[in-house]
This record gives sequence, structure tokens and C-alpha cells, in this order.
Amino acid sequence: MFAIIGIVVVFGAVVGGYLMEHGHLAVLFQPAELVIIGGAAIGTVLISNPPRILKGILQGLIGVFKGARFSRQRYLDTIRMLYELFSRARREGLSALESDVDEPAKSKTFSQFPSIIADHHALDFICDTVRTATSGGIEPHDLDQVMETDIEVHHHDAAQPIAALSTMADSLPGLGIVAAVLGVVITMGALGGPPEAIGHKVAAALVGTFLGILLCYGLVGPLAANMTKAADEEHAYYQFLRSALVTFLKGVPPMIAVEAGRRVIPGHVRPSFKEMESTCRAKGPAAQAA
Repeated sequence: MFAIIGIVVVFGAVVGGYLMEHGHLAVLFQPAELVIIGGAAIGTVLISNPPRILKGILQGLIGVFKGARFSRQRYLDTIRMLYELFSRARREGLSALESDVDEPAKSKTFSQFPSIIADHHALDFICDTVRTATSGGIEPHDLDQVMETDIEVHHHDAAQPIAALSTMADSLPGLGIVAAVLGVVITMGALGGPPEAIGHKVAAALVGTFLGILLCYGLVGPLAANMTKAADEEHAYYQFLRSALVTFLKGVPPMIAVEAGRRVIPGHVRPSFKEMESTCRAKGPAAQAA
């Protein structure tokens, strides 16, 4: 929502200031310049990136307009889920969780939390970690290293679409110059014609430079920056999962394990200890509304 507001503010301020100086909007409407700049920019992305990164760019842009995924409630839901898993493992042993991690969609614990079921990356991270722990033969600190490596790989994958979009943003001013140069070439071919026609062609050439810079610093660059922050939020969520899981596997009580995870949560979405405790102590799915 805020991304949409920001885009409206950027373009509204530029167009509004232009109109305050008695500019004519029709002059800024240059479809050919947009085709040159936009088409060339998209082409550079297609040349330099495989399909999986292109898909990641689209998913990242959709995520920007959907808003933050890792809210306070998402963390509370995850804390509640982890607490239930840890409590059951404490009572019955880790082997009791095998059926849950093998088929999480059918698990009574996981099925209470649809937001976590829908996030297959996070779900796989939890299930794979528990499955590895139940197999035995690995110490908690070794499993911690495995989780850290998994998180680094995932974060690297998430950063690649952002880097591709940032590269596209950096290319836009240069492509705007390309459009402007082509406009000058056309203008030179029209020398000797009516002054109004020459003036229109010069204006069209300058609009190419204007559009390249505006799209870089007013749209594509900020979108890439927003995607970077979303990737950082996801990274923080995985660190929270890692901290809670490895702490429990060291043999501490479930409440202390989820508290260790809570301390890793970024401050702006971190629930208080009382919120965490009341969520964990609540009964049934109604805890999700805690």
C-alpha cells in the first residue's frame, strides 16, 4: 500500500511541479521514447538473467505491493506453533514429530497455522531441521551450522533478483541518453523545416533523458530497495527459527527455547514476553487471535 502511495507522490510531484511552471503535459507523452527506454531495459534483463531470476523479480514486485509478510501476528503464530511442537517432543520424544514433518499439511499442529503452511520455504526449513534431528547422530551445534548454511543459501538466492532489478535501474539513465541521441539524429534530419516541428523533435529527445532518470531514481531503484528490505525481513525470520530450534535441541524447556527465538525478532515486530507467554499458554487455534 505504501509503495503505491509513494509512486503516486513521486509522479504527482513531478507532474504537479511541471504544471505549476505552465508546462504542457502533451509534450511529455512520447510513446516512442518509452518504447526505446522500456524495451531496451527489459531486454538487458532478459539477456543477463535466467528464467528463475526473472520469476524472482516478478514475485518480488508482487510482494512489494502486497506489503510486509512478517508481521507481529506472523511471529506470534510461529511462536505458538513451535511451542506446541517443542512441548510434544518434550513429552513424547522427537520421534513423535516424524509424521508431522513428513506430511505437515495433515499435521494437527501445522494445520492450525495456514500462513505457515502457505510459506513452503519456511515450512521446509522447520521440517527438514526436525527430520534431521530425529534421525540422530548430529550434535545441536553441528545442526546449527547446517541451518546457518541453509539460511545463507536462501538469502543469496533472494538477493539475485534484487541485484538484477538494481542493474536495470542503473541502466535507465544511459538508455535515456540513447533515446535522446536518437531524437537528436531525427532532429538533425529535419533541419530546414518549420521551427515548430524542430522544437517538437528537440523536446521529444529531451523527454528521453528525463524519463530515463525519473524511472531510475523515482520508480525502479526504490522498488529494488523495497525488495532488499523484504529480503532482510525474511532473513531475520529464518534467524528466529534457527535460534528457537537449536536452543530447544540443546535440551532446554520449550518456553525458554521460544524466548531465545523471540530475542532475535526485529524490534518493530517483536512481541513482548507477556504476549508470547499468553499466546503459548492459550488453548487451541483461538491462540492465533492473541
